[in-house]
Amino acid sequence: MRFTVSSSALSNKLNMLAKVISSKNSLPILGCFLFQVANGEMTVTASDSDNIIKSTIELADNDGEGEFCVPNRVILDALKELPEQPLNFDVDTETFAIKIVYQNGLYNFTGQNAEDYPRTQSMNEASHFIALPTNVLIDNISRSLFATANDELRPVMNGIYFDLTADALAIVASDGHKLVRNRNYTIKSETPASFILPKKPASLLKAILTRDSDDVEIKFDDRSAEILFADGEMRCRLIDGRYPNYNSVIPNNPNEVTVDRRALISALRRVMPFASESSQLVRFSIEPGRMEVSSEDMDFSTSAREQMSCEYVGSPINIGFKGSSLNEVLSNISGDNIILQLADPSRAGIIVPAEQTENEDVLMLIMPMLLND
Repeated sequence: MRFTVSSSALSNKLNMLAKVISSKNSLPILGCFLFQVANGEMTVTASDSDNIIKSTIELADNDGEGEFCVPNRVILDALKELPEQPLNFDVDTETFAIKIVYQNGLYNFTGQNAEDYPRTQSMNEASHFIALPTNVLIDNISRSLFATANDELRPVMNGIYFDLTADALAIVASDGHKLVRNRNYTIKSETPASFILPKKPASLLKAILTRDSDDVEIKFDDRSAEILFADGEMRCRLIDGRYPNYNSVIPNNPNEVTVDRRALISALRRVMPFASESSQLVRFSIEPGRMEVSSEDMDFSTSAREQMSCEYVGSPINIGFKGSSLNEVLSNISGDNIILQLADPSRAGIIVPAEQTENEDVLMLIMPMLLND
């Protein structure tokens, strides 16, 4: 079997696919790329057994069909230093001897039998379908990943929850201390459906998707999801279980603070080094027109205090939050100004952008910490 392919096109595809390959695989063959040549194009597959990514490359020339596997480091290192040029592959489909001829030289190495590579199972007939713009999926995953948990006892909290209803698509993540709920009102379905996307495939999608590409199509059943995008497709195993009722933990807080998001992040980062290392407690004293951000460490007799202006409707309140968690929330929400909705020092605080994107509703929740008053 012989074929010709662009070196840069192949290198770009392989570097994208390599992100899924694990350093420790249950099967040695999963350390390889699977190459399948047919009908004038080549499909390349990479997998870690739970997640599979495929991408197709048009071939400049093709004589024969077949499939073979190549260890990922061998082919990646071989292509890394090559400038753009045609690569001529000559593959013996019986011995898997591979010769790659390039402009000034050649590579000789041995591949592996593709029959040993695990194959995907077909989707359940009772599957559901979502189509959404690529930039919407990237933004929602980026906003949500930080709030996922690492909880062995409650694995459903370790992923991003997609909840499709007749009103909207809600994309949710929570670790029990903070929560992110993204709603998109342009994506809806009369047949409610949901799934929990694990953290690794979510991170892979964030890394490999490009904003200017076509819509992403997601087909899913109760076990797995198939995600089609411009450069290829991903198949992943879903987290099994029932996600908690996230709407029930979102309070209706009457008091609202409007403040400059970047100014608050800067103030928070200045006072956090003076907080107790164990608790990272940062205290907020809020009254109309003024917010005081403070921290202290009684063990080392250190403290910091900073005042900033704000718009506040409500009675004066003192409330505490974990500084690092609040910094994550503020860093993953967009907009110049945010609204912090509060009720009392024991109830969760709600953070929303002062101006929501059209047809979207972004909400973040953070649990307070007890103040020693």
